[in-house]
Amino acid sequence: MARLNLLLLLAVLASALYLVHTQYESRRLYVELEKASAQSHKIATENERLQVEKRAQATPLKIESLAQERLQMRTATPAITQYVHYRAAAAASAPKAAHE
Repeated sequence: MARLNLLLLLAVLASALYLVHTQYESRRLYVELEKASAQSHKIATENERLQVEKRAQATPLKIESLAQERLQMRTATPAITQYVHYRAAAAASAPKAAHE
């Protein structure tokens, strides 16, 4: 009978220690989950802010003003337009006409 009581006492102590360990792990994992959730929320907020900033920077008026200020670009007019003519097609067809 004493051996059975001792065996039951050891089983109760082992289960109590296991329960304490399980609760500790559960709390630790919950804290990690909360930290990850907070970080996810922070990243989502930052992403939203960057998307709004990107949309604000991508307006045609903003792009045109940046091109004029930073790149010294100007609007194309016929007076400053240079046309490039590709003469290789004309030169390639000339020998065919000579052979015929």
